[in-house]
Amino acid sequence: MKIDNEKLIKLKKILKSMGKVLVAYSGGVDSTFLIKMAKDVLGRDNVLAVTAQSATYPLSELKDAKRSAKDIGVRHLIIHTNEFENNNFVLNPPDRCYYCKRELFNKLKDIAKKENINFIVDASNINDIDDYRPGTKAKKELGIRSPLQEAGFNKSDIRQFSKKISLNTWDKPAMACLASRLPYGEKIEVDTLRRIELA
Repeated sequence: MKIDNEKLIKLKKILKSMGKVLVAYSGGVDSTFLIKMAKDVLGRDNVLAVTAQSATYPLSELKDAKRSAKDIGVRHLIIHTNEFENNNFVLNPPDRCYYCKRELFNKLKDIAKKENINFIVDASNINDIDDYRPGTKAKKELGIRSPLQEAGFNKSDIRQFSKKISLNTWDKPAMACLASRLPYGEKIEVDTLRRIELA
């Protein structure tokens, strides 16, 4: 499959126009590619990768995120989110992701303000547009940008470019949050998520 360099050029222009970014960083294929591109375009001092640790996020993923951020050479901050304090999340309604993302993005906005960073970005791509993603509403409400989506990248593009630049995440399987394993309406409990992670 042909690599579309026009998308890469567009992505670099978008990142360059931002000057300094805070990246919501999960350690997955998309966000690892994004922190690599941001660091290459903006330099180490202008990129802050932030990973949110909670019971919904597997510890194995956190370990991978730490390793990749270190290998790429970006500043990496790990924070704790408190979505379990919100019954709208715990009761697991169909729009559960909205409350989780709103909790995350509000924390990221506080960090960005302290760090004097004007842009918070996530690694959504154009394939995410057609998925049911209630978290997108929180993203729009809080002004979070998605450079990969804006540049027209789909999942296949990201994997191809990641392979080309030798990122070890290029063929990493997709990983949804542990709460997504529970059917809507089933209460989300920390012990349940731990059992799912062990399984």
